[in-house]
Amino acid sequence: MKKYIYLLLIACTLGACENELELTSPSELTTAGFWDTEEGARTAHTGLYANFRSSMENLWLLGEIRSDIWGGRTFESPNNEALIRSDITIATAPFGGWAGLYTRIHRINDFLVNVPNVSFVNEVDKSHILAQAYGLRAFYYYTLLKTWGGVPIILEPIAEVDPNGLSKARSTEAEVMAQIKADIEASLSTFGSDNSFWEGNRNFWSKAATLALKGDVYIWSGNIMGGGSAHFETAKTALQQIASFGVALEPNISNLWGVDNEGNSEFIFAVQYKQDEASNFYNSLTGRSTEINPTFNDKGNSMGDFVIAGANRYGQSDKTLLLLDDNDDSRKDATFIRLYVDDNNGLGYPTYNETPYFGSVFNKFLGQVIGSERIFENDVPLYRYADVVLLLAEAKNLLGEDPSTEINQIRQRAYGENYVPLIHAYTNGSPTENANAILEERYKEFIGEGKRWWDLRRAGDSFVIDNISFLNPGDEFKLVLPITTDMIGRNPLLEQTDGYN
Repeated sequence: MKKYIYLLLIACTLGACENELELTSPSELTTAGFWDTEEGARTAHTGLYANFRSSMENLWLLGEIRSDIWGGRTFESPNNEALIRSDITIATAPFGGWAGLYTRIHRINDFLVNVPNVSFVNEVDKSHILAQAYGLRAFYYYTLLKTWGGVPIILEPIAEVDPNGLSKARSTEAEVMAQIKADIEASLSTFGSDNSFWEGNRNFWSKAATLALKGDVYIWSGNIMGGGSAHFETAKTALQQIASFGVALEPNISNLWGVDNEGNSEFIFAVQYKQDEASNFYNSLTGRSTEINPTFNDKGNSMGDFVIAGANRYGQSDKTLLLLDDNDDSRKDATFIRLYVDDNNGLGYPTYNETPYFGSVFNKFLGQVIGSERIFENDVPLYRYADVVLLLAEAKNLLGEDPSTEINQIRQRAYGENYVPLIHAYTNGSPTENANAILEERYKEFIGEGKRWWDLRRAGDSFVIDNISFLNPGDEFKLVLPITTDMIGRNPLLEQTDGYN
């Protein structure tokens, strides 16, 4: 894949202020002649992914930090405690400016309006990158919908500065969802029969990614917005197609993590990081060598040679510690390095022991050590096939079907040689029992991947309240965020999210 070397060019050329929907300068692409050539269009295409990468930490926070995964012991000052506790008011509303997502949407709008007018040597390439852009826009609007409910819909580039036209009211949730689905269908129709990954690389959006998003979206619209069985059938059909695109579960969890494994067959869409280009944000879930080196891991091995220069701002909750406290499940060691203040006379701590426990280092995206430095250059997946399998389990359960086959696919991979069907296999139960089993499997599978909050939300309000200790019955309005008073001041057409007035 091309490196994202054009980030600065795109940021300047497609410049949009982060005060979302109150832009102070228009797009200058057309007048600058940027869209006159295929080269310019390809440069803009590369820039879309640089833009996406710059939103990754916010996307992670939106999808995970309010869940039950985090909030445990750290050995440095913790971050985002108010979000973890869902301690949110109008005065403390997070993610001002819609988390920067409209800046990404503005740039996609420019792309979708201008690229069709550019001549390509190979028109198939043009169709592919346009299909990618529709998929990316659907993903952004889906994130906005899940976070705030109804939001403004903007589909055209900002062509000229007109203060009267920059403010726009929030559309209804139904209208936003309709737009998301329209972009999904535009993406699929523009991909057509092209099931390939751009340049053979899964760091770009693809037809498989659009189908994964479609399954995700239709489960949400069916369950949270009342669409019912027809939506679940649509989700199921979309998700079942993906396996034919050369996507499959990796046989071992160890095949997923580490820089050398980024080309694995399970990743569907992953955001690329490279040394001297961009580092991912997971160093905030690690720590500094001065704190870690005196400790021991749970096997009783010294951490004295561990190379790190990160921070320990997020600690796994007691619930997470206990959920993964299963030595037969390969996800335990793959997800965290548990640290203890002593080696327990060389025996280590095979099971969690609270008294000598020091904290954890997140292990999935630890990058690699080059020389005396750890480089956080792991690609980070947004969709992988395990996600598809468990989304399919959700759709089947909501249709009254048996989801145990999909649940057991994930369990069998996790336990490997330790898998004993009589102990580990799941047997179909009631819809609520199945839903809880799927949620638990997704919890263990996707820690740190920005999924857990959305998983609980997609299951339904009661599942959120039951699992998040900081939320109680009557707090359902908190499941969507308020918008800041500054945003309303800049755009008087905006109305505050229900429940926060």
